[in-house]
Amino acid sequence: MTEQTKIAVIGLGGVAQLIHLPNLLKINNVSVSAVAEINKNRLNTIADKFNIKERYTDYKELLAKNNCDAIVIATPTSTHKDVAIDCFKAKKHVLVEKPLARTYAEAKQVLAAAKKSKKKLMVGMNLRFRPDAMLLRSLICSGEIGEPFYVKCGWIRRQSSNQRWFTRKTEAGGGVIFDLGISMLDLSLWLLDYPSIQSISTRNFNHNTKDVEDTSISFLKFSNTSVISLETSWSLVLDKDDFYVNVYGTKGYATLNPFRVYKRMEDQTVDLSPSQPENPLALFKKSYINELKTFIGAVRDLNPLFSSGDEALLRMQIIDSMYKSSFQNKEIKFKP
Repeated sequence: MTEQTKIAVIGLGGVAQLIHLPNLLKINNVSVSAVAEINKNRLNTIADKFNIKERYTDYKELLAKNNCDAIVIATPTSTHKDVAIDCFKAKKHVLVEKPLARTYAEAKQVLAAAKKSKKKLMVGMNLRFRPDAMLLRSLICSGEIGEPFYVKCGWIRRQSSNQRWFTRKTEAGGGVIFDLGISMLDLSLWLLDYPSIQSISTRNFNHNTKDVEDTSISFLKFSNTSVISLETSWSLVLDKDDFYVNVYGTKGYATLNPFRVYKRMEDQTVDLSPSQPENPLALFKKSYINELKTFIGAVRDLNPLFSSGDEALLRMQIIDSMYKSSFQNKEIKFKP
């Protein structure tokens, strides 16, 4: 019988309640050994709902008393750095919800702590764990659409949280870039297999917010001549939410939402799309369960670590450059 992997969850907001705890309890040979949450009423309500006996209002007490193998951090962004570093000091593997931290400098400290502890650090970038996204990357890597040279992507919807900290730069790190843009950036870089970045140009707007951007438009150029166009917004006026990823290659193109693949063969364009694409909600739900299974597999040394701390550090450096470009109103040469 396979030994159980013990997972503790720190922070019991919406993502823990609706996604992480229900999914963890579905995975074979995994147990939720403890939870921590500073709001005592929420702590007891959620722990009772999921029948978790060990519960703490102070996560440091959890780290001192619970013998879990790994931690899922689902606290506000401003706390990620300190909580993650404390987890690594306690010799725990860590999955932290995106973004890893508020700044490149903070992310660097977390990564250093992970490497010092020799424990695994994964950042929750769930879009790449969608079944259709994984299939798309496989098709790109196998050359089905030729050499990819242009990704056009965007996500326009209401902000993910109404909590006050979410639109305060000192607490959240940023606005729509940190909420939606970071996920689209990660997915695009992953699909292109991380080409070397040459320059970044960004324009941010804050029409309905004061402290952070509510619309962001970016253009990234790469040394291999490929490009990414990325738009995210909480405030653009549309009749419905819009999420799209279009990848153009030298022999065809592919899209997500819905998943479609087209390939040019001689003088014809052939539709290689599946006849019955999956429901968007089902894909979203599967992305999180796949993410957790991948993390637990890495903790057990059954599979490589995906969405690593090193990748998160690069993303944070890119985002720092995006803000710099918008503030200075010019294209920024990128130096990794």
